[in-house]
Formats: sequence, C-alpha cells, structure tokens
Amino acid sequence: MFGKILIANRGESAVRVLRAAKELGIETVAVHSTADTQAMHVKLADESVCLGPPPARESYLNVPAIIAACEVTGAEAVHPGYGFLSEDAHFAEILAAHGIAFIGPKPEHIRIMADKIEAKRVAARLGLSCVPSSPEAITDLHDALDIAQEIGFPVLIKAATRRGRGMKVVWSRDELAAAVSASMYAAETGFGDGAIHIEKYLNGARRIEIQVLGDGVGNVIHLGERDCSLQRGQQLWVEGPSPVLDAGQRGEISELCAGAMREFGYSSAGTIKFLYESGRFYFVEMTTCIEAGHPVTEMITGLDLISEQIKIATGQSLSVSQSQVVLSGHAIECRIKAGYPAAFRLPPRKIEHYHAPGGPGVRIESAIYAGYSIPSAYDFLVGELIVHGRDRNEALMRLSRALDEFVVGGIETTIPLFQRLVNHDDMLTSQHKYQLGRAAHLSKRQSTVFPANKNTKELEEVAS
Repeated sequence: MFGKILIANRGESAVRVLRAAKELGIETVAVHSTADTQAMHVKLADESVCLGPPPARESYLNVPAIIAACEVTGAEAVHPGYGFLSEDAHFAEILAAHGIAFIGPKPEHIRIMADKIEAKRVAARLGLSCVPSSPEAITDLHDALDIAQEIGFPVLIKAATRRGRGMKVVWSRDELAAAVSASMYAAETGFGDGAIHIEKYLNGARRIEIQVLGDGVGNVIHLGERDCSLQRGQQLWVEGPSPVLDAGQRGEISELCAGAMREFGYSSAGTIKFLYESGRFYFVEMTTCIEAGHPVTEMITGLDLISEQIKIATGQSLSVSQSQVVLSGHAIECRIKAGYPAAFRLPPRKIEHYHAPGGPGVRIESAIYAGYSIPSAYDFLVGELIVHGRDRNEALMRLSRALDEFVVGGIETTIPLFQRLVNHDDMLTSQHKYQLGRAAHLSKRQSTVFPANKNTKELEEVAS
C-alpha cells in the first residue's frame, strides 16, 4: 500500500479521495491555488502545497508544479479525482517517467477513450453498438455537410477529441454552417484542436451509464447502471438507477460491458455511456476516471470505489468477484449548485450558516462549511446529496425529507428547485418527459431550461 498520495484536485472531489485514503491509513497531500487556501481539502489533508494563482492552468492543471509537489512531499502516487487532469494520458505518462504512480487507468486506455472517433471504433470491435457517426475527424464544412446528410438530421456536433464543449444540435441543413463554425471555434479555443465529430441525435433517448471496475489482469466486474437523463445544458442534476430498465436489460448490457472491458484489458474505475431508445443501447463514450455520480453506485453495492482504485494502483486484484456484487435498493443523487436558480450566477459570497441533512440512508459529498467564502474562479457546487431507499418511492420520499433539512445560509442555492422537482408527477411516475440528458435544451426551438412537453410552462416556473 502507498504511504502517501497527492490529490490533484479540489472541492468535494478532493475531499472524497482524502477520506478514502485516510481509511486505508495513507497520508495525504492537498494541492491548491491561492484562492483555495481556506478550502476544506486543504484543512483536512496531512500536508498541503500551493500550486499558483486561481486560474486552473496556473494551478490545478500545472503539471510541473504538481510533479514538484510530489517530489517535495515524498508522495508516491497521485489520485486525480474527476475533472482537471483525470483523463489526461500525457499527465499519467509524465508521472510514470518520474516514478510516481497514477491512480487510474493505463495511459493508452485514457488516450483511446478521449478520442471520440477512436473510442467508437474500439467499442464496435469489442461488440458494443454505436450511435451512427462520422468515421473520421472533420475539419471542413463541406465534409460536415456530406456526413450530416448521410447520417440524417437531426445531428449532434461536438469536439472530436475532448468532451463537454461546443456541443450543438442541428435540426436541418440550413443550420449546419453556423453550428459547425461555432463548434470548431469552441474546440480550438478550449482544447487547441478545432476538429469536430458528428453523430446522430436521438431526440428523447435516455442516457444510461454502466459502472465497471477492472484490475488490469483480466478481472472486470460491472456494478449496475446510473440513469443520467435529467440535465440542464451539459450539467447533470439528478441521477440514480434507471427506472425504465428491467432485470433482463440491466443484466444483458452490464455483462456486455464487463466482457468488452475484459478484452480491452481495462484497469481501475470506468463508466461506459449509452443512449437508450426503443429497447436498444447505443455506445456514446467512456469516461476513464471516477465520476461525480459514483456515490450512487456505492450506495447500492456497498463498495468504496475510490478505495478499490487505490488498491488496484498498487497491483492488487479486485477485492470482490462478480458473484459477490449485490445491487440493493435504489439511490438518487442531486447536484446542488450555488447561485440564483434562474441564471445560476453568483458573486463571491460567504456561507453564513450550514446544516447538512442526516438520518438513515442520507449522504453528503461537499467541501463547504459555515464561514467559507466561495471563490469566483471555480464551479459553484454546494454539494452532492445522495439518498438510498429500499425502492424508488422510498428514495424519493427520503430525498424530499433531506432537501427540507438542508440549510445553506448567506447564498442562494438550487435547493428550492429540487424540492419542487422531487415532487413533480413525472418524477414520481418515472416518466421523465422533461428529461434533459441530450435533449432539446440544446435547441433554439425549445425551452432553454426544459424541452417542450405538456408540463413545460410549470417546469419553467419551477426553474425561475
């Protein structure tokens, strides 16, 4: 086991890793920017190192500074959390060159899955059905038009090599040129590569994620699914086991994913993402790091995924076999943001009061506390509220109760919005007609908050 690890992240992600490390008897090193001097992960760690000023490129993405911090503190390994450098293959290779372990997958696996086009090629070879898409990266408008017409409108345009920026839904040929230009610009400014990728847009499909865990020596297990259909923009709001999959569907797609990752030789935690429509699963991408939604999986399996990641990085085999994995009950996670519910904007503000909910089946992943001032340089996440119940109805009732107990004074939060959503008829009946996963919030033709449906007006009032 490692004696000391450095956590190359901030916020609730860093705190979550720190807690797992402490339970394994491992000393921790926190890194931070000058804006995060008073952050919780800095206060809880055994040691801390300031990397630089608030901009992420000068601190949390500053690889030389992170390497220097490892050398100064004697950290043997780095856990990247999620976001920042967690899916940077070059970072993992640099660590290895300096004799520092990367707590995550092999660099080659990270690199393959970071490339949307190559990821689909590999997924198809491994037996996963893929969304119809462009076979190569696109850098020319005429090529984009040919591909879009071949696939058939509507299509989704995104950066070819990285996720999360410049995504555009295009409903017709007339809209394509402007969308392609905007996506290429976003990809170039965000990632230094303006190439784009086009895939079929499945309007109304649910987004289903399968959690896998492998040790790199042939042992791969699946740990159930998370339904991530309820989003605003590309920000996930609510997730949990899918209420629309039956045991047969769940077992079939899970076994298929585990078998594919076994053939792939995958190690560490990973999430394979699908669009689910009319009983069929279409591979979209794979996340090669722990995800913010991992507590949902932990609640229904009883496993500590961060602890498993750390053990795997030391060369240990998985601590459980597939037959020992038991999915129990239903869990739901809410991402509670700071800011004004309509616009989700917030100037730097001090948290005057803080009371986290408790009781049976309630868990909070947060890095805030009373007296903490939220820095303006980063994401305004209050925390992740996760609840567990024997079934979906009990989990929803527990979530409603926990939201009523949650007190954050001094700032506006999205708690009131979640209080309304959790009691909405579509949520209670699992219809999710206002699901936002890859839905029409990306389209100018429909609401910028929720897709059009019979309850659009009510939902827009909730959001405002």
